[in-house]
Amino acid sequence: MKSRIYLDHAATTPVGMAARAAMVAALDMIGNPASVHTGGRAANAVLEGARDAVARFAGAAPEQIIFTSGGTEALGLALHGVRGPARVLASATEHSAVLGARDDIELLPVDASGTIDLAALEAALAGGPALVAVQAGNNETGVLQPLAEVAALVHRHGGLLLADCVQSAGKLALPAADFIALSAHKLGGPPGVGALIVRDPDTLQAVQRGGQERGFRGGTPNLPGIAGFGAAVGEQQDWAEVAARRAAMEAALVAAGAVIHGQAAPRLPHISSIGLAGVPAATQVMLLDLDGIMVSAGAACSSGKVKASHVLGAMGVGKKGAAAAGEAIRVSLSPATSAADIAAFTAAWLAMAARLGRKTGA
Repeated sequence: MKSRIYLDHAATTPVGMAARAAMVAALDMIGNPASVHTGGRAANAVLEGARDAVARFAGAAPEQIIFTSGGTEALGLALHGVRGPARVLASATEHSAVLGARDDIELLPVDASGTIDLAALEAALAGGPALVAVQAGNNETGVLQPLAEVAALVHRHGGLLLADCVQSAGKLALPAADFIALSAHKLGGPPGVGALIVRDPDTLQAVQRGGQERGFRGGTPNLPGIAGFGAAVGEQQDWAEVAARRAAMEAALVAAGAVIHGQAAPRLPHISSIGLAGVPAATQVMLLDLDGIMVSAGAACSSGKVKASHVLGAMGVGKKGAAAAGEAIRVSLSPATSAADIAAFTAAWLAMAARLGRKTGA
């Protein structure tokens, strides 16, 4: 069987050894964390120990951590449970977990690099305080947003900032936001668990009624998942080497005429959005998969279907001769991605472009 190379870490990354061990230990426990007997108290100690670990990781207090089923639920809890501002603003390149959460979200434009238009944000905030949702780093292009400037504008106008840090957590310092969404399975933890960091619990009300998580979330906690989450955030990773390997990969592709979307902007160290003009993203993903290389189309995570990227569309891709918004793949790396993996992908991509007789570029 052909060896497989996994380059889709922005979708999910393998569970680390520390997280695995913590989950196995939690699976061996028999108590519900809400029970007052010995087993319940032991389970609750694991739960609160994980909460303490996530709080240390986030530079927050334990009472500011609300465990959820993942980043989507964390974002939804903030978007639907916020107290105060009735309006919601979001950049046009936000994840579908934000854009699909409410029907009344006012979209803010981005420039050709994918960076939010601060002047447009300030003009929108002149209409009154709002909850403003902005990703720290985009899940398709890796483009970083100027969250310090965004936070200053939002707070100057009496609003609240929701930062989607699902992709950036563990790679960059968390911002000074009112709400921060995290997801364990992007950090070497298991899928099905995440957290919403709430700087001031008085700014949030429950959406799902229940007694757990101090009344903010119902249902028995996912103790093995939470234990794995707490263990995962304690493991440090070297992302500088990842960035160096991505830079080498992109240089080789650009030399052959590839388009790297968002390349002019500051980006997360592990994500590349690569355009191949005239070739649908689905075709590229399938051909590379046949070569043993697993990548994704940028929009695939929202529905399981490959379609034109709303992120690239908002950046103006598809205009003025640039590669179309439906013709880009996402390659995402991890510290475990080797130079040999990068070389194999680069060779496969160049061979694919040559076989299809296409030229990339504007």
